[in-house]
Amino acid sequence: MNSLDTLNEEIIQCRKCPRLVAWREEVARVKRKAYQNAEYWGKPVPGFGDPQARILVVGLAPGAHGSNRTGRQFTGDASGNFLFPALYRAGFANQPEAESRIDGMILRGMYITASGRCAPPDNKPSPVELNTCQPYLERELQILQPKVIVCLGKIAFDRILKILGARGLKFAHGATYLIQPSAFILHPLHLICSYHPSQQNTLTGKLTPQMFDEIWKKAGEFANKED
Repeated sequence: MNSLDTLNEEIIQCRKCPRLVAWREEVARVKRKAYQNAEYWGKPVPGFGDPQARILVVGLAPGAHGSNRTGRQFTGDASGNFLFPALYRAGFANQPEAESRIDGMILRGMYITASGRCAPPDNKPSPVELNTCQPYLERELQILQPKVIVCLGKIAFDRILKILGARGLKFAHGATYLIQPSAFILHPLHLICSYHPSQQNTLTGKLTPQMFDEIWKKAGEFANKED
């Protein structure tokens, strides 16, 4: 097993946060009516994608009936239904739909992860829970050494800033920062901010497909830029 596989196996076995363990397992047991016949994942959700990725995408946490059901980041819910078509249009994904861990989705040059690995009640992990989960994200950074990090939402942005020791930066959709090397990243990298592709943003027009496409275009340009 390579280091990412080993890390993901460790993530899947994690039971460090009692509130999250209880919630994710209750949701998997009770289920949503639309998914009564589905076998829920009900465990922490590991990252997935290209182990040679130059771009790391960081979200918030699994959705109760999305990733907590499918076992793969951003798969099976409205956020993923907005994200993966954009990645397909940008050439990072081989298909626009993501339904399950075995649907054939392949990411090219990109790895997707999250600030928290367990579905939280009301989609709100506590600061303590995010701190407990942070070492997993730190290790992903150390292993992947990405050239670009795309933060989907302010919570992911704040978490990455905390890990990289960057100060005084403000979250705004489309904002881009050059971050200097740190304990976890051995070279400068570009940090890109995007609104999260949640229905709260996409159905209100706060985040449009055109706005999202610009994020992935920019990410690709930075990833392919010569050092």
